[in-house]
Amino acid sequence: MSDDKQRQAMVDITRAVMHLLDQWKLDNKTMHQILAMPDTVKTRNFAAFRDGKAMFPNHPDVLRRSQYLLHIADALRTAYPMNPKMSGRWVHQGQRRFGGRTPISMILADGETGLVTVLSELDCTFAWDCSGSKAVSAAK
Repeated sequence: MSDDKQRQAMVDITRAVMHLLDQWKLDNKTMHQILAMPDTVKTRNFAAFRDGKAMFPNHPDVLRRSQYLLHIADALRTAYPMNPKMSGRWVHQGQRRFGGRTPISMILADGETGLVTVLSELDCTFAWDCSGSKAVSAAK
């Protein structure tokens, strides 16, 4: 992939993640924490991320968490295809499967493990792939 295409892809990912987190009505400090942004990235940089004037740092934790967030958004669109606002509502509602905790509180408290837990609840194929079941099934 050329440098220009790679840069544009990163800008697109940045804007998509920012749009999602804005839909969830999170403040910049919370977004910073969820994305595990390096300390060199300040919350004031988030306006430039939203506008496409800057892109997320090329940091493995930030990129992996962005991927999880976009996957969560896709799973919520699949779960609630007729109600796009449900995504923002669902992440702030206590969930029985999480012992009454909200998905956002799990993500904030448990970090990447919380992201994986929330995604696994929403997308059984993700949980299937993580469990190694895919590899076991292919071996049979």
